[in-house]
Amino acid sequence: MSNEKLRPETIAAHALQSTDPATGAVVPPLQLATTYARDETYELKVRDDYQRNGNPTLNQAEAVIAALEQGHDALLFGTGMSASTALFDTVRRGGHVVAQNVMYYGTRAWLQRMAARGDITLELFDAGKSGHLAECLKRRAVDLVWIETPSNPMWQCIDIAEAARLAHAVGAKLAVDATATGAVTTRPLTLGADFVFHSATKYLNGHSDVLAGVLVAREPSAQWDDARFVRTKSYSPLAPFECWLLMRGMRTLFVRYRQCSANAMAIAKHFSKHPMIEAVLYPGLPSHPSHNVAKKQMTDGFGGMLSLLLRTDFSGAKNFCARLKVLIPATSLGGVETLAEHRKTVEGPSSPVPDNLVRISVGVEHVDDLIADIEQALGS
Repeated sequence: MSNEKLRPETIAAHALQSTDPATGAVVPPLQLATTYARDETYELKVRDDYQRNGNPTLNQAEAVIAALEQGHDALLFGTGMSASTALFDTVRRGGHVVAQNVMYYGTRAWLQRMAARGDITLELFDAGKSGHLAECLKRRAVDLVWIETPSNPMWQCIDIAEAARLAHAVGAKLAVDATATGAVTTRPLTLGADFVFHSATKYLNGHSDVLAGVLVAREPSAQWDDARFVRTKSYSPLAPFECWLLMRGMRTLFVRYRQCSANAMAIAKHFSKHPMIEAVLYPGLPSHPSHNVAKKQMTDGFGGMLSLLLRTDFSGAKNFCARLKVLIPATSLGGVETLAEHRKTVEGPSSPVPDNLVRISVGVEHVDDLIADIEQALGS
């Protein structure tokens, strides 16, 4: 059966092909070579001639992700930041970028650095303010709109189809950081986005042992060719072994993501009216400000990411994390283990994140153990 007829769960589980055509192995092969011999006519035997330009293991991992996102092509990078900054590098000098004011802080910091150097001009919009994105897009010519949905760590959801309509109306491209949806529950390219980004370190890998980022394009373009040029010449494609580990992780992507989502929903419901918690920020709860948007475009669970606003201050939130025994106080998200992080400590004093916010990446453990651990850390 052709891949076009397969459902995404099957594509991920088989890594596009059920067996290695050369050996019949049911696990994708790992090709570590950095260079490839040509044939007797000096033609290439495979697609690429040198690892910086591509590699069979890299090509297969990219093909899996492109298929999951229903995109034209994918580019894997050595880190998430390498992937996002490669796209920003394709914006013309002095070009205008519009992005969220609350999103992954590393991306925001890089855009602000580019603006401070005069590489771009930048405007940050408030995703929680109705009509603010549209207002920002009317002020001047825009090259790129960057949104993150659900956004880290408040988990606000932006209507991707509407953002695409607004961006395209002013001649801009729309890029979506869909890290929190894991290529499982939302496909931005089918909703009109031009590019989708994932920190592949997170849900796509899912085992906290690979650092990677990926861009996927909806269609061919000169900008996409430029992004490939940036990756090749900056020596930043993901290395073959990490590509192989990433494919290993993606083969269980759907079952992991769905279990994380189910656990997160149970935790969110349990603590939504807890006397020691001011609010639970989870797009799956009807009380979340952007629940209706999430319900419309998150079609296979609301994900494993939530944040707790504790009835305490900066020190109290840090101490809560230190008291956890099952949840691990650590950075990152999307793994099989549950992690808790005091975001203000990580992002620093200039962060717009509330002092009392604790971000939780819910894993696949038994949910009763997770709930009990949060209860004891609260002192309940």
